[in-house]
Amino acid sequence: MVRRTKDAAVETRNQILDAAERVFSERGVSRTSLTDIAEAASVTRGAIYWHFKDKAELFCEMVARVTMPMEHAPCQIDPASTDDPLAGLRAMLVGILERTSVDAQGRRVFHIVFHKCEYVDEMKPVWTRFSEMRAGCRARIENGLKAAIKTGQLPKGLNVQRKAEGLHCLVDGLISNWVMEPAAIPAANEAERLIDVFIEGLRHSPVKALSPRPAAVRRKPATPVRRKAA
Repeated sequence: MVRRTKDAAVETRNQILDAAERVFSERGVSRTSLTDIAEAASVTRGAIYWHFKDKAELFCEMVARVTMPMEHAPCQIDPASTDDPLAGLRAMLVGILERTSVDAQGRRVFHIVFHKCEYVDEMKPVWTRFSEMRAGCRARIENGLKAAIKTGQLPKGLNVQRKAEGLHCLVDGLISNWVMEPAAIPAANEAERLIDVFIEGLRHSPVKALSPRPAAVRRKPATPVRRKAA
């Protein structure tokens, strides 16, 4: 009997979280009330308060149960620690895009977090988590590029910070586009092609040597013009 009661409580909690995810996605977090969520979940407000202190806690728990593409285990590859850093970097980025393309729930929660929510103090842990997630991805890209330069896979003198930022923006932008427009998600192998185009560009990226600064030219002081006395 106790087990059945516990299972029912877990089922109700998940039912509330599922409903919150749907309603937040449709209306936005600030425009959604607990009454809206209770109606969508076919439960009472009291049932919501039994499981969650307030809407902020409900929101945080809804996000916490989802693993984002950049957090998915196969996408946590550290390219710099592999024998083939460029291949490791490619595998990480392709994995992120492929995970995004098949994970509808992850896309929906990503959309809520970045486009349907105003962050107040109670919700800052969610934003902190996502900021750290993106920063970690950016750092792994940069470290992978540095390792690829050391192994001779990429040309020396490559502007690592600039290229890492560009590659990160490519992946981040594609995720944002696919979140906003699921119909824009390409075929499975297209994710690989998009990454390959960028990486191939890195292989042949021209590296400009810095030109020495020209020596300063000293100018002779101007000769004062003497005026004739009137």
